[in-house]
Amino acid sequence: MDGSVEFNRSWTEYKNGFGNLDGEFFLGLDKIHAITTERRQELLVLLEDFEGVEKFETFDEFAIGDENQQYVLHTVGKAYGTAGGDPLVYHKGQKFTTFDNDNDPALQNCATEHIGGWWYHANCHHSKLTGIYKDNRHGKGINWHTFRNHNYSLKRAVMMIRTKK
Repeated sequence: MDGSVEFNRSWTEYKNGFGNLDGEFFLGLDKIHAITTERRQELLVLLEDFEGVEKFETFDEFAIGDENQQYVLHTVGKAYGTAGGDPLVYHKGQKFTTFDNDNDPALQNCATEHIGGWWYHANCHHSKLTGIYKDNRHGKGINWHTFRNHNYSLKRAVMMIRTKK
């Protein structure tokens, strides 16, 4: 939202959550796992660029594994919305990676290379909403490839889950 919270955090911080609920924050992988295990959930991703263009993508299912499974992105359902496709689907089946806990299949640690924890795949990412605010270097910022590509860091990115009806 404004770059006030650093998202290049440790495994433990991503596990427990961080930030301020009134601004920028990450709920925590343990909490996300608990919520997505209890009942079927859907995911809404809201995106905004610096020109004021707002886009969204909804995924009809969303679930992650527990810490023993490295918070693997188990389920990403069918996508629909205006954000130009479903780049998060490319991350399905990937384990969460941070700079201090490399679980991605790439040769390098993608969280170190691209800055910020995420469900990286062998080519690192098609989407990553935990990057450096306003950093337009390739893959370093807050990226959603099909909306503004890897060389544009978005102004705002929000991920929300809710029980599927």
